[in-house]
Amino acid sequence: MSKLTGSPAWHALAAHQNKIAAADLTALFAADPSRAEAFTIEAGGILLDYSKHRVDAETMRLLAALAAQAQLPRWIERMFAGEPINASEARPALHVALRGREATFPAGSDVMSEVRGTRERMRRFVGEARSGALRGAGGRAITDVVNIGIGGSDLGPRMLTRALRKFHKPGLRLHFVSNIDPADLDAAVAGLEPETTLFIVASKTFTTAETLENAGRAKAWLAAALGSADLSRHFAAATANVAGAAALGVPQERVFPLWDWVGGRYSVWSAVGLPVALAVGMDAFEELLDGACAMDAHFRTAPIERNLPAVLALLEIWYANFFGAQTRAVIPYSEDLRDLPAYLQQLEMESNGKRVDRDGNEIDYDTAPVVWGASGTPSQHSFHQLLHQGTRLVPVDFIIAREPNPSPAQTALAANALAQAAALAFGNPTPGAPHKALPGNRPSSVLLLARLAPRELGELVAMYEHKVFVEGVVWNLNSFDQWGVEHGKLLARTLAPRLLGGGDAASLDSSTRALLARMRKRD
Repeated sequence: MSKLTGSPAWHALAAHQNKIAAADLTALFAADPSRAEAFTIEAGGILLDYSKHRVDAETMRLLAALAAQAQLPRWIERMFAGEPINASEARPALHVALRGREATFPAGSDVMSEVRGTRERMRRFVGEARSGALRGAGGRAITDVVNIGIGGSDLGPRMLTRALRKFHKPGLRLHFVSNIDPADLDAAVAGLEPETTLFIVASKTFTTAETLENAGRAKAWLAAALGSADLSRHFAAATANVAGAAALGVPQERVFPLWDWVGGRYSVWSAVGLPVALAVGMDAFEELLDGACAMDAHFRTAPIERNLPAVLALLEIWYANFFGAQTRAVIPYSEDLRDLPAYLQQLEMESNGKRVDRDGNEIDYDTAPVVWGASGTPSQHSFHQLLHQGTRLVPVDFIIAREPNPSPAQTALAANALAQAAALAFGNPTPGAPHKALPGNRPSSVLLLARLAPRELGELVAMYEHKVFVEGVVWNLNSFDQWGVEHGKLLARTLAPRLLGGGDAASLDSSTRALLARMRKRD
């Protein structure tokens, strides 16, 4: 038995679960007319209504006690102080510094001068690009920017660039490439003019196979059209490996730094967010940073029971560990937020998809559930049937962005979101027609954004980052490494030459050997 599952707070929650499992959301609302107000938290431009969860005041008290037992306040301060909480790599996790506004942060190991310097370089670059001063080898202004990255170097900037479509400034078009499949790059550059195209290569290490392969193909595409022209005018990079970028031909003045204290999936606030800044302008990008900074302040100071990221994390722990929920759906009722579920998949499952705790011990409790989802209303015609009448318990995050003067279609969109949350909670008893009956008592959160704008998006993304951190603290995980991902990359590097016919395949398992033989076979 682990320290966690043997702890007093865990046992108290397990005993309490027996009571709550028999409770009904309809009855809980009927017993407490103020329930909706009591189970609502507002921080900045985000309101969380968690009244439709299978919890009562005692549940939340016991969950807060679980977080306190894990010394959550102390861990929060450790992160903000820049302590090496990423123990397996002996690094701090200081992504919060990227949106910080303090003159010296963290105390004793100031990084803000570098952050501010990079931000100013980004501002100058964005200004050049947006004014038409950024020109290719032939002297024509850059009109199209293609971001080449994968994982955190793609999902964050891709998601935010789409989410902020209403704020895009004219003059530059953004494109994204992540897959090593040549079809991805081919589709991105189809119809583009090499003379007016800039590639941003985003890779912290500049050793990621997919990114380097696509960067090499991008360079070949330029060379085929521009010949011996200066191709360096068509590249920029965001990386911690300046030498690697130089080897590709990226000029030093266009290499924007990353640091080892920034994890890839937490890097969109850095120069990895350059595509976002190019799309919406640097002022709007800094509004995004300000929103994240405001959420940092809330996370750092609010008590656990009124702390937005902490409450979301504790609710997930409640269902994953005490109700056996294996997945969570994220359903933004906004087409602009369509890429948010994919972004959260990496953020949550790469961070907390672990089976060994910080001390190297195998754990005896579930950790990160599978995160999935799609935008509403299309998702209602896809998988909501399972949510309402299926055999699995799937907690849901519904995300709604308010519109100042909503159109009839936008009003209908919001009505659909609220209706789905209500139907999950209260069901639809239909005596004599069991095939029509919805059992209800299925939990969901409603996250209401004041508007879909840079500041509120910054708050939303930072909120989910901190939610992941809280879960890692309670589950005693290092949320900032990803050794499973690294091993898969290593295997791919060893298999690639064998697929081309080189190297000895005798050491491979029989299945892989047979598949390699089939794939090497030429018809």
